[in-house]
Amino acid sequence: GYSGMHLTIAAAYGGREEIVDAVRALLREQLAHGKDLQEAIGLVTPKTIGRFLYAPDLPDPDLIIRTSGEIRLSGFLLWQCVFSEFYFTDVYWPAFRRIDFLRALREFQRRQRRFGK
Repeated sequence: GYSGMHLTIAAAYGGREEIVDAVRALLREQLAHGKDLQEAIGLVTPKTIGRFLYAPDLPDPDLIIRTSGEIRLSGFLLWQCVFSEFYFTDVYWPAFRRIDFLRALREFQRRQRRFGK
């Protein structure tokens, strides 16, 4: 069951930069702890990178709503969206209303999630 819901709104955000920043922070930490570069590189895994993302405690999104009629990610949550469902709408963000959100949720409920399988 679900214990709650998280709504995340990202502004001035770049997914590529987040991944680069996470890898740099991971390597910086390992080098500061006395690891040599090869040891530090060996510790670069999906799990360790995930610890250095901008919001590491935030769960990966189940649903990503893309407004404004754009059918692309634009670098949004590149690391976290691997198993997310996407909903695209022509409604622009400033005009996005409760009914638009409910439509997205209804569409999400109809989907059969496979999580990469």
